[in-house]
Amino acid sequence: MLRRSYGVGSARATGYVAAVSVEPARDPDIAPIRDGVFFTLPDALPRGRHNLSREQVQDVQRERILIATTELLAARGYRGFGHADVARRAGVSLAAFYDCFAGKDECIFAGYDRFIAALVARLSAVDTDNNSRARSVEQLLGAYLDTLEADPVVARAYQVEIDALGPPARARRRVALNGIAEHLRQIARRIAPDADLPWSAFIGLVYAERQLAADLLDTDPEPSFAELRADMGAWLADVFRER
Repeated sequence: MLRRSYGVGSARATGYVAAVSVEPARDPDIAPIRDGVFFTLPDALPRGRHNLSREQVQDVQRERILIATTELLAARGYRGFGHADVARRAGVSLAAFYDCFAGKDECIFAGYDRFIAALVARLSAVDTDNNSRARSVEQLLGAYLDTLEADPVVARAYQVEIDALGPPARARRRVALNGIAEHLRQIARRIAPDADLPWSAFIGLVYAERQLAADLLDTDPEPSFAELRADMGAWLADVFRER
């Protein structure tokens, strides 16, 4: 993907593409995402005529829109912004916004899907070979908290503020958390196949971790998860020990 895109709006579809410059909004009260954790800031699209395809231009605009939506959701909550605010912050036209997304909700859910995909990828990268079951679960949940702390803006948007979208958000969250719990259960079964814990142990752990992290994000503008990680590590080692 192109990186660092600000200052360009919509584009024509064929041949040399002439990009229309739109000045992005700068609001010091809206914290930016951290590049490279969940989202990657695209490069600036070239001004004037260029050889980029419509799909390349739209990929850049889509990423910018997702980033802007996430930042606004974290800062203002679901009802605190609209399509025009997103377009202005992203530096794209409203036409470009609607080329990428049917509306604000679709954009938020696309951002949430990216958030979950990044978390799952981070958990999947944890090496649990030759570890005890308790140590493996502790490492996995620690990786989860470390990833949230790496970009609290994205974490706040999709751990706290997305709840305002109601039943569709809750349904998406159930699917995501059940998937993470199943990942934990499969690792635990591989490590200690004769010491099978009930499903409620894994899904309960994931929900507890998620809610404690959400509460911290909701109450602390600059959250540190070190204390939460240490507290949970102690009882995880007991609950998930081999018996």
